Amino acid sequence: MGVWWTYRLEDLLLFSPRVYERLFALHNQALWPFQLVALAGGLAVLWYLPRPAPAGRRLIPLLLGLAWLWVGWSFLWQRYATINWAMVYVAPAFWLEGLGLLGLAAFRRGLPLRVGTRRPWFAATLFAVVLLGYPLLAPVAGRPWSSAALLGIMPDPTVVGTLAVLGVAVGRERWWLLPIPLLWCLLTGITLWGLGRWDWFVAPTGALLACLLPLASRHAATSVSP
Repeated sequence: MGVWWTYRLEDLLLFSPRVYERLFALHNQALWPFQLVALAGGLAVLWYLPRPAPAGRRLIPLLLGLAWLWVGWSFLWQRYATINWAMVYVAPAFWLEGLGLLGLAAFRRGLPLRVGTRRPWFAATLFAVVLLGYPLLAPVAGRPWSSAALLGIMPDPTVVGTLAVLGVAVGRERWWLLPIPLLWCLLTGITLWGLGRWDWFVAPTGALLACLLPLASRHAATSVSP
């Protein structure tokens, strides 16, 4: 038996790229046409994100919280854990994040969003790219549409989309919600790198852009949605 430093990253993975791709395809097939509901929810978040409507402060964390709970249970726990035992421990983290977002939605203040600058529009642009662009990665890479990743269905776009929202949120609450999404982006980037996927950098890059959102228009006058 070789020593541990002789192993490559792909040697430590429990599944092949084909098995991973098939996992996505089976999940999408089992959920159809629930993808239309997830898309509608994502469009609702996109609509309210750059606007100071009071309803958005509660609707956005509500929809995202439900997405985290659903993805954690339906994909990570029910499906991904069958080929990767580590997901048994990751899925509860998704549930914790979802409950945190739902907790914000339950409070009267909701999730305060910064308005009055270009920053919310930057966040909305990043969210739109995640919502509409992530599913395109599959056909661009030559994979079938059935293996596409959609926000609210698969973890990567759900996580990066949430980070885009947190990038325009204000208040102490958002800091408690950042670690789990950031750690997932690191984990999925390493996993896809090990699988030899060219798009391994997408989620980490999205996380980086979301973290840079607070720097947008920092010299302009800012306000918080009432």
